[in-house]
Amino acid sequence: MLLSAEKVVKSFSEKVLLNNVSLYIDKGDKIGVIGVNGTGKSTFLRILAQAEKPDEGIVTKYSGIRIQYLPQNPILDENLTILEHIFFDAPSLRENKEFEAKKILTQLGITDTEKLVGHLSGGQIKCMELAKVLIHPCDVLILDEPTNHLDMAMVQWLENYLIKYQGAIIMVTHDRYFLERVTNKIVEIDGGNLFSYQANYSAYLELKAQREEIELGSERKRQSLLRRELEWMQRGPRARSTKSKDRIARFEALNRQKGPSDTAKLELSSLSSRLGKKIIEIQDVSIGFDGKQLINHFEHTLLRDERIGILGKSGCGKSTLMKIISGELRADSGSVVIGETVKLGYFSQDTAEMDLNSRVIDYIKDIAEVIDTPEGTVTASQMLERYLFTPDLQWNTIGRLSGGERRRLYLLGILMRAPNVLLLDEPTNDLDIQTLTILEEYLDSFNGAVIVISHDRYFLEKVAEVGFVFKGDGEIEKRLGDFFEYMEQSSLAPPSKREPERVDKARRQSDKKLKFSFKEQYEFDNIDAEIAELEHKIEELKVLIQDASSDYIKLQELMGKKDVLNKKLEEKMERWVYLHELADKITEKNI
Repeated sequence: MLLSAEKVVKSFSEKVLLNNVSLYIDKGDKIGVIGVNGTGKSTFLRILAQAEKPDEGIVTKYSGIRIQYLPQNPILDENLTILEHIFFDAPSLRENKEFEAKKILTQLGITDTEKLVGHLSGGQIKCMELAKVLIHPCDVLILDEPTNHLDMAMVQWLENYLIKYQGAIIMVTHDRYFLERVTNKIVEIDGGNLFSYQANYSAYLELKAQREEIELGSERKRQSLLRRELEWMQRGPRARSTKSKDRIARFEALNRQKGPSDTAKLELSSLSSRLGKKIIEIQDVSIGFDGKQLINHFEHTLLRDERIGILGKSGCGKSTLMKIISGELRADSGSVVIGETVKLGYFSQDTAEMDLNSRVIDYIKDIAEVIDTPEGTVTASQMLERYLFTPDLQWNTIGRLSGGERRRLYLLGILMRAPNVLLLDEPTNDLDIQTLTILEEYLDSFNGAVIVISHDRYFLEKVAEVGFVFKGDGEIEKRLGDFFEYMEQSSLAPPSKREPERVDKARRQSDKKLKFSFKEQYEFDNIDAEIAELEHKIEELKVLIQDASSDYIKLQELMGKKDVLNKKLEEKMERWVYLHELADKITEKNI
């Protein structure tokens, strides 16, 4: 065990974020923390990193354990260079680690390491902070939104780095493919509670559905018992026997129990105004900055229901094209002609125009006091509730909202204007998975055109049908159909390392049929059950370890047993991979 949080409580004003939650982090754990914006994910990471104290509870960092923490909003000295900032806390590391830092920075798109921190963009700051935490030796990486502002190639590089990372990781991210590939454990924060799943993202979805079904089944049984006991209670006085008193006590206990809380569901109504035949025409547009050509003679006529995903490396001009379409920026040459009926909704990366001193309810009322939806007339307050802003939260100032809540409010403000063409620049940054899922469904039913910039591969795959791919030097390639595979194979993703000698050797292999030996066939048939049994024993030991936290001798004995089982499990998993790869080869060879 490397790090533990026991019975942690944390509140802000009257809102309880964490209610008596515990988490134990072992070596090899790669944990994804998920939950609706504002539930306390970032707060929990700060508490684990010991950057913030809980109201109650204990966070224990075990002897000699080193932690590195990537916050969402780091404290920066703008007069330092990138390398000076990276080694500011540990100057003695610079001699041995400078080359590694430069290598990581290059992978993340930064080559000028002497550039001042004050001159960096938000994306470059994120890359610098990532390099800082990754080059410092540590046992536990705590990462808050590590993929925000990274382009697709950077995300895939970081993904591969963390998959191979030997220490423990706990991170908040809303990138579902990233969660799927990197994590082996999901922790969900919901209503102050913490639910833990020993699974990656897809398996978590299945396990969560099972948990909720079990909870609903238990609640149905409780309600049935409660109705029966209530009928008994209402029949009038009974003899004061012990049995009657027990039955009354049982009724009172059933009545006091709380059923599963109904998680608030985000509702996005598809609001849009009429759209004529002429939408948007981009006519021979070119633009460049500082001698760099970003867009060169680009043309496109937007169709009524078109769904366009814009792809490219950071700094290639994606947001610039969006600003030109919205009218926020004028091109060097060419023009953008917008139809008379077009009503643009522009969701930019920057929410700086929001007045942080304004109340949430006033921000929406300034847009509309009342709005017509497909379900009828809805007030500003009711609309906020649909977007998971409870009545008490509506009277807060915007500055007191979390980053994700602020982005959700900004999104509501845009959609309430009933646009019929949506321009979405990195809408997936800071929005939680639930909001992203609902937004995907909203866009699917949206009666208008959508242009979106995103490095979230899952979101693009769900939303976009056409790709504008920035190739460099101002060239933009239009790609129709399923372009997700193209993203994986193109220069946007790091090239896969081929091994020609191994490939050629495989091709020269004999054509004789492959088959399992008797022992291998037996292993193949039984290994899944053996792995499940080992995992079950490890989970049982974890419970015993928690109970024995005050008994040092017993704790050491249990930890020793757990290490042995973990080693066996690792060996079995390696064997599982080998046997299944062999099974695939046998199938392919013998077809």
